[in-house]
Amino acid sequence: MDSISLEPIGVVRSPITDPSRDEYWGGIQSTIELDVAPEAIAGLEAFSHIVVVYHFHQVAAGSVERGARHPRGRQDWPEVGIFSQRAKRRPNRMGVSTCRLLKIEGVKLRVEDLDAIDGSPVLDVKPYMTGFGPHGEVREPQWSRELMSTYFAPSECRP
Repeated sequence: MDSISLEPIGVVRSPITDPSRDEYWGGIQSTIELDVAPEAIAGLEAFSHIVVVYHFHQVAAGSVERGARHPRGRQDWPEVGIFSQRAKRRPNRMGVSTCRLLKIEGVKLRVEDLDAIDGSPVLDVKPYMTGFGPHGEVREPQWSRELMSTYFAPSECRP
């Protein structure tokens, strides 16, 4: 298989700088500083949400997971493969997040609930369209619902 080379199109500016922080993202506002021509984002302001593809730049290549593990190290949750969870130590260290688009200023996108730390290279931005969302019933295990129950909760609702 051929290798793939990607070039960042921007960077995340977030108040969150600690790569070990991987929960409680509700209400976090960030800015995506794009390095593109303004016409590249023409029409994006009509969307309420965007999908951001970014690189987990502070995860060392040698620390990626290729097998199974307990999500968040919790022994009370089942051991599942890396592709059955959204962990940051994935083989290509890529993150994908759907977040609220608050404002556009030039080529800066102000967003909320983007779970990427400061300095994360942005690889792509797409508008969220419901037509690309899930079709039919969504099924997920209980441990994943438990994991996500406070992930995007507002600060006043966190444990």
